[in-house]
Amino acid sequence: VEKRNGWLNVGDLRGCIHFKIVRYEKIKFLVVGLENSIEIYAWAPKPYHKFMAFKSFGQLTHQPLIVDLTVEENARLKVLYGSSEGFHAIDLDSASIYDIYVPTHIQSSSITPYCIVILPNTNGMQLLLCFDNEGVYVNTYGKLTKNVALQWSEMPTSVAYISTGQVMGWGDKAIEIRSVVTGHLDGVFMHKKAQKLKFLCERNDKVFFSSAKGGGPCQIYFMTFKPGLFNW
Repeated sequence: VEKRNGWLNVGDLRGCIHFKIVRYEKIKFLVVGLENSIEIYAWAPKPYHKFMAFKSFGQLTHQPLIVDLTVEENARLKVLYGSSEGFHAIDLDSASIYDIYVPTHIQSSSITPYCIVILPNTNGMQLLLCFDNEGVYVNTYGKLTKNVALQWSEMPTSVAYISTGQVMGWGDKAIEIRSVVTGHLDGVFMHKKAQKLKFLCERNDKVFFSSAKGGGPCQIYFMTFKPGLFNW
């Protein structure tokens, strides 16, 4: 492990595509999606005070574009990941890999996965999977749990689940805010001009996102929210 200038290397990783830090009780996991594998690290407290290798899954059939981790019924750990073909899961105990949702109703040969939401109060077993301009409700075994689908008004460039229990979608024309439970529209903010925006992070009562201008400088924006109300 090399530490310099305030940075700490985690493993010998190359080609990281996406990562997610997941906290479960007093344990903190780091899930890293690489070009054809997923690495999982667990935080080791003092005296180590670093992420240490926990599990590794290589030679995946589908390249992981987004990754997450759920704990089913406080007992079973599962990695969830999205690819250009659909969404998949890895059972950490058995190392079995299976599909949880592969869309068959779209004409395109590939999808863009945006977000995996582990729905609150479901023991880590029910999900909202957001891709392209929609979202579907399934459980961690791939069974549809709702007959309805979340539908964005336009193709978003970024989607994120925030602590108010809502999902935000950033489109070229507007930012939409929808209920994570029903998919219903809670609010919409129109842009003055078309622009592509990307979610960065949520801190305290603010959601941060940026504009992307084809290789040029970008601007950072934030929205401040209160219960039941959103303000710029």
